[in-house]
Amino acid sequence: MTAHAKLSASGSARWLACPGSVKAEEGLADKSSMAAAEGTAAHELGELVLMQGGNCSDWLGKMLPDNNEWEVTHEMADAVQVYVDYVRNLGGEQSYEIRVDFSDWIPEGFGTCDALAVNGDTLYVTDLKYGKGVKVYAEQNSQGMLYALGALNEYELVYQIKRVVITIVQPRLDHIDEWEISADELLKWGEWASQRADMCLEPDAERVPGEKQCQWCKAQAKCPEQKAYAERILLVEFDDISEQKPVNTLSDEQLRAALEGKKLVLSWLDAVEKHVTERLTSGEGFPGFKLVAGRSVRQWQDEDKAAVDLTERLGEDAYTRKLLSPAQAEKALGKAKAKEIAELIVKGEGKPTLVPESDKRPAVNITANDFD
Repeated sequence: MTAHAKLSASGSARWLACPGSVKAEEGLADKSSMAAAEGTAAHELGELVLMQGGNCSDWLGKMLPDNNEWEVTHEMADAVQVYVDYVRNLGGEQSYEIRVDFSDWIPEGFGTCDALAVNGDTLYVTDLKYGKGVKVYAEQNSQGMLYALGALNEYELVYQIKRVVITIVQPRLDHIDEWEISADELLKWGEWASQRADMCLEPDAERVPGEKQCQWCKAQAKCPEQKAYAERILLVEFDDISEQKPVNTLSDEQLRAALEGKKLVLSWLDAVEKHVTERLTSGEGFPGFKLVAGRSVRQWQDEDKAAVDLTERLGEDAYTRKLLSPAQAEKALGKAKAKEIAELIVKGEGKPTLVPESDKRPAVNITANDFD
């Protein structure tokens, strides 16, 4: 799929849920980031090792052939090795960074799948996620399902595939998630996805605000539907926000509406702030707001010179010492040696966190006595 494709597999979680987002994003440029570039480098490393053999550690300190901006670090080598090991263990016939065509369901639909494997009657679709900001799950993962549809279409004359296993490997979050679906069920889902794709291309396609689809939408800041959603949460659900009613006087319905809408409303406000900041940064100007110098922190003009001077004046007191955290120590030691300090580390229970019931983590049982 081209760089400007309307219905990409990677953006499918957005356009499947909000058909109107396709037209809303027209003309808005993609914005590159360091995280995206680093992810591209990690994928290249994985492909190289899977194709050529060896281990990711063989590339430590080296620049990647197609990405001379990134030197392979211990962190990248250890993380990508988790993905490489997982794919190798699948066995069967394998392909890496392979183009798949799912245009039988999605107009002009094709993309690049990280790893495909066919073992017996099972198709394995594996996706490496190098990011560590948002945990990604395999269940009903539309990107993986579209890639699987393309692979089924390609392999149907060679293999009798009955089931599909979609896997997300997100090593920097210690997260590997698998989900299985039958080939027949996947094809049924493909019919539904095809109908949604047709809706996306309609000139008056509906916009449907939601946390998942709005998160990465380029049109988020100027979306009237998301603005209307935020107004409903802030105004309609609470009658008159200027009254500032005590929280304990609100109904359960009002409290639930506020919690369910919190992330989306805050995400929209952040997008608006970013959009206005970018306009001001470009010199365009924006009525009622301006950019000012932020808080700055004092620093040494020449750290080496300051070190010599302070050592003469203070001796050893010129420096502070702090033990590395377990995560810092494991990173410094590397994956192989990190196992040697495992017995020195304990992990306490995390602070209870409020999440929707749909969250996959088990609920914790807390009573008033737990806070004594």
